[in-house]
Amino acid sequence: MFNKGSELINLCKTQNKKIWEIVIEKEIEESNVSYEELMDSMNLVLDTMINSANTALDKEIVSVSRLSGGDAKKMEDYKNRGNTISGQLINSAMAKALSTSEVNASMGKIVAAPTAGASGILPSAILTVKDRFQLSHEDMIHGLFTAAGIGEIVAKNATISGAEGGCQAECGVASSMAAASIVEMVGGSVEACFNAASFALINIMGLVCDPIAGLVEFPCALRNASGVVNALVSADLALAGVKSMVPFDEVVDAMYKVGKAMPESLRETALGGVAATPTGENLKRRIL
Repeated sequence: MFNKGSELINLCKTQNKKIWEIVIEKEIEESNVSYEELMDSMNLVLDTMINSANTALDKEIVSVSRLSGGDAKKMEDYKNRGNTISGQLINSAMAKALSTSEVNASMGKIVAAPTAGASGILPSAILTVKDRFQLSHEDMIHGLFTAAGIGEIVAKNATISGAEGGCQAECGVASSMAAASIVEMVGGSVEACFNAASFALINIMGLVCDPIAGLVEFPCALRNASGVVNALVSADLALAGVKSMVPFDEVVDAMYKVGKAMPESLRETALGGVAATPTGENLKRRIL
């Protein structure tokens, strides 16, 4: 039904439908499932996301390696004191993103959206915007289908793997998915959705993947926190009417080429970046 962003935009326009509507039709047709079965599956996804985004807000969840844990609660407590620099909404979003990252690092249940390493961005964005605008559970489900459409396009035409494309392919794509989804959740146009998705990818194009000791903990969790902020900023840019000079499909192609151009040491091998610092090496020896 669609493989490119331009094709999805055209379908939305010619059929006068939202992205999520087209994605649902495509999934039913290609997966041979009923609408009810598909909704049951996505409701399970959303329930898992809600749980992971909230679990570490009021208690410390520490990973086996002890490289991560407790930061989500610190952010939530900091937000609740009411004296933040970037405001309640941004700090709440970061706390939720960190929560999912900590649940993931402690072997809890998360949704890889599009990967485990970037799993905190989309749920945090969806929940933050839902609370901000008092949206419904159904609105969040629709947002997830919009995100799925964006993620599918990137996966087909580029990569969502840190080992292949760096963290831009994980946290970058997750931010892109989240940005498009929340624009559609608040009533933005299909063009605004793709502008937001483009901005989110452009903003962190070239981001390397350099996990200390090869574990999806540091700096991965921090990049989930900044990734959701990237999604929110990109959505606001698009909703304000700012347009991407470069179309989404071309941005995806550029991201893929940048990823391919990265040295192996900066693609999830823990051989470069912060993983290769003296402290990173010391932590690796302690853990392994």
